[in-house]
Amino acid sequence: MDVHLLLVDDEERFLSTTKILLAKRGIEAFTALSGPEALRVMEERRIDVVVMDVKMPAMDGLETLRKIKQRYPLVEVIMLTGHASVESAVDGLKHGAFDYLMKPCDIPLLLVKVGEAFARKRERERSRERERIESIISHPLAVFSKRSEE
Repeated sequence: MDVHLLLVDDEERFLSTTKILLAKRGIEAFTALSGPEALRVMEERRIDVVVMDVKMPAMDGLETLRKIKQRYPLVEVIMLTGHASVESAVDGLKHGAFDYLMKPCDIPLLLVKVGEAFARKRERERSRERERIESIISHPLAVFSKRSEE
């Protein structure tokens, strides 16, 4: 799986441990300790899937999710939650999260969810590309009008 993964959590120990466990399974993950840091990483790197804690100081996971979906609508986000914040994770699903997992999360389950999220993102990218190609085929001169608008 050639996924570009971003882990976002305010707990450094969780990030470092999870990153190591994923690396042992061949998955390179980038990390961020906050929502704003996650957005900065996403400006600098291609990210396919974000695994993010719901509860973080300053900008929580839900606010970060909304900003990610505004800027990067095809990126899939998996929310991590403790038992006390399941309601927040469900709110995340309403705002476009792919799924949510309970903390502490089982690495094999996390890998399954990341794989499913990555597959969904790739399918949505393919669908968008097919729509663009079909539009060009049906209206070839539209290519020139789009470029002149940019």
